[in-house]
Amino acid sequence: MQPLDWWVIGAYFLALVVVVWWSSKKQKTTEDYFLAGRNIGFFAIGASLFASNIGSEHIVGLSGQGTSSGMAMAHWELHAWVMILLAWVFVPFYYRSGVFTMPEFLERRFNSTARWILSVVSLVAYVFTKVSVTVYAGAMVFQVLLPDISITLFGHIWGPFWIGAISTVVLTGIYTVFGGLRAVLYTDTAQAFILLVGSFFITMFGLRQLGGWGELQEICRANADGFALWRPNSDPDFPWLGILIASPVIGIWYWCTDQYIVQRTLAAKNLRHARRGAVWGGFLKVWPVMVFLVPGLIGYALHQKGIISIPLKDGRINGDMVFPTMVAELLPAGLRGLVVGGLLAALMSSLSSLFNSCASLFTIDIYKKLHPTVSEATLVNIGRMATGVIVVLGLLWIPIMPKIAEGGLYKYLQSVQGYLAPPITAVFLLGLFCKRINAKGAVAGLSIGFIAGMAKLAIQGMVGAGKIVALGSDVIGDVIRSDALYAIGAYNFLFASGWLLGISIAVIVCVSLMTQPPSPEQIVGLTYATATEEQRRENRESWNKWDVIGSAIVLGLVLVMYLYFSFWLKNPAA
Repeated sequence: MQPLDWWVIGAYFLALVVVVWWSSKKQKTTEDYFLAGRNIGFFAIGASLFASNIGSEHIVGLSGQGTSSGMAMAHWELHAWVMILLAWVFVPFYYRSGVFTMPEFLERRFNSTARWILSVVSLVAYVFTKVSVTVYAGAMVFQVLLPDISITLFGHIWGPFWIGAISTVVLTGIYTVFGGLRAVLYTDTAQAFILLVGSFFITMFGLRQLGGWGELQEICRANADGFALWRPNSDPDFPWLGILIASPVIGIWYWCTDQYIVQRTLAAKNLRHARRGAVWGGFLKVWPVMVFLVPGLIGYALHQKGIISIPLKDGRINGDMVFPTMVAELLPAGLRGLVVGGLLAALMSSLSSLFNSCASLFTIDIYKKLHPTVSEATLVNIGRMATGVIVVLGLLWIPIMPKIAEGGLYKYLQSVQGYLAPPITAVFLLGLFCKRINAKGAVAGLSIGFIAGMAKLAIQGMVGAGKIVALGSDVIGDVIRSDALYAIGAYNFLFASGWLLGISIAVIVCVSLMTQPPSPEQIVGLTYATATEEQRRENRESWNKWDVIGSAIVLGLVLVMYLYFSFWLKNPAA
């Protein structure tokens, strides 16, 4: 890091302070703090959707997956089509209902038990997946770019990993506590731009050093099976059928039902801006494949040609070190600061969104339910304290991350989400499209789906740690020997996600049909079949031809990406 790099990063933080100071003066009610007064335009909403999604685990982890598994993870990054689903199918119901959180919407549609289940599961999942993975990825970059920095505190020497992790979590926590969602949204708008520009330069400089796109294709073509977008069903990690099943399940859960994401659309000044924000975010979401995943392929090719040297792990390229190494070895001063600023932007935007969403869930869905008469000012303060607690929990979880990130950060994140997503996806889809689904079915589906998913995750972890082995294994020691448990633990996470979705749907439908249907008064306006005439008219007046054109452009770009990368490694002479 050169002085110019530090000046660039310093300018970024100065701008951040100004935004937080301005936002902190506007926090008087829960609507101000958690939904920015419901007065945000579509441009800021779309940029915040993108920046909240693209965390440091994407920049670091996705580049690493590009090096180790090629284009296999691109399916998760081409979920721009799911954001169009959010814009046209889900947003109208969420926005018109006037809710603060997704669990609150479930209570409107079903009952308070469904709300409690989703609130608690979401909070636990956020702390143990999003916070920990995001912070760990950011700290990895500090370890490469500032290898010599250290401080002595409490009789212990703290290196760059811990300095980077703790400082970014604390700083992000401070600006989220004081600025609320307004600060998150406006800083995300700038951060989305920095993210794209910074990663674009990594791609550009990497390709220039390598010799162009054609050279990248030639090098990757030598291992076409390992870098292909589509893999045979015999592939142990990314079978094509498993991807077709699991990727939409995770995508719909994440983009259409997760508080972390949907909260941005609820802050819109009206339904039109909410929808357009989702469409604009979908357009931005098309590009991560090119600016985050492709640099991983470029890093692999540069390493193969001996232009850069990426650290190895167990004899193979350490994927999570690809991005930091490329920043350190390829970029000139100034640009390096811009890219590091982009990484800080990714880290802080994801964490700030997460902190604010957690505070919303705890304050609105738990604290306010227990204390319904509490004042607005007290709720805002409770939200701030809840954010502080989430910051502390995230810091406490950091030491565990090196032990659970062995298979690559991004794959770890997607596998855990693959076990959390199915019951939530099933409940929301069936709840919106089938008026016969009732509260008992929703609660049963959520409960059984979550229990089954966590059981699979626990067994998988024990198999990976060698605590569960097959009957014929010659392992000596205190282990569980079971062919059935071993098969469950080793079963591909993509297919497991599909089975969990099927189980959740079956439970929801069967229990609902065996019990009394919901009363017409309870579900009026909360399903497509029971939408009122006023709702239909408001929905129709909220869009015009430009919304349709924008959506068509996003879907067209996704199709073009799929078509190109499905055949990009085919030999032209073949």
